Amino acid sequence: MRILLAEDDVRLRKHLVAALRHAGHEVDETGDGLEALHLMEGSTHDAAVLDITMPGMDGVSVIRAARERGSRATLVLSTARGEVGDKVAGLDAGADDYLVKPYSTEELLARLRAADRRTKPENSNLLRVADLEIDLLSRTAMRGGERIVLTNREFALLETLAQASPRPVSKAMLVDQVWDHYFDPGSNVVNVYVNYLRKKIDLPGLKPLIHTLRGVGFALREEETP
Repeated sequence: MRILLAEDDVRLRKHLVAALRHAGHEVDETGDGLEALHLMEGSTHDAAVLDITMPGMDGVSVIRAARERGSRATLVLSTARGEVGDKVAGLDAGADDYLVKPYSTEELLARLRAADRRTKPENSNLLRVADLEIDLLSRTAMRGGERIVLTNREFALLETLAQASPRPVSKAMLVDQVWDHYFDPGSNVVNVYVNYLRKKIDLPGLKPLIHTLRGVGFALREEETP
């Protein structure tokens, strides 16, 4: 999960960032509300934890502005006051949940997981990217109504890319998620398997969905024709 943490208490923010990264999440951080809104506009975050009191823009205003601009991220308001009015204002603005300080990192992680479950579609076993459909339960994939025959490794690679879509996934992350053993970082195995997958997914006449971003990684997404 990619998370934005907006907290003006530097010590608390660094502690939470370290805990979230240790739990396997990708984290962006800021101590300014206005910058938080800009970061949300420029990137695709799965969730954001926003302090109610920040310079630049308060957390409630950030949430309201983000929702007005179409954000579908899980938004959690963090407040030290714990007053009913603050909670109501945050929820009315579009927050999915709220946390009252002081809170543990375990509670934060649990709230994020719970909010993420609530905002997911009912059939969370089904992933769709454009006309590509991936069933995580049966471990099958279809594009344009045609079934795609994949090996276990190819399916694991496709699932990892689809879970992150439209964001790119680095080569190192793919190695960690798909290949659970160490091998030479200079190995070309990731590129080889991406090409295997591309030959099965991006057939002639179909819009390409698998993209190589030089120096960044690989992304599964539909890109607009310029």
